[in-house]
Amino acid sequence: MDPGPMNGTLYEFVIEGELDDRFGIRFEGLELQRRKGTTVLAGRLVDQAQLSGVLAQIQELGLELVSVNQPQRRGAPRSQM
Repeated sequence: MDPGPMNGTLYEFVIEGELDDRFGIRFEGLELQRRKGTTVLAGRLVDQAQLSGVLAQIQELGLELVSVNQPQRRGAPRSQM
């Protein structure tokens, strides 16, 4: 993972269902967006430990993870995990 200059790598976590705003507190630093029956948590993560922490939170809350994406950077191919 290439964190870039001090601001981290942008990730999108797509979760099944439209979560309400109270979940935003559990995912501090990530933007919560509702999209057609899913919720997208988006934000920059600075390292692998932070990524693992978000994934652990999703699992701990019993949420269904649909996908984890890195939105396309200029000139870079889109990757999906």
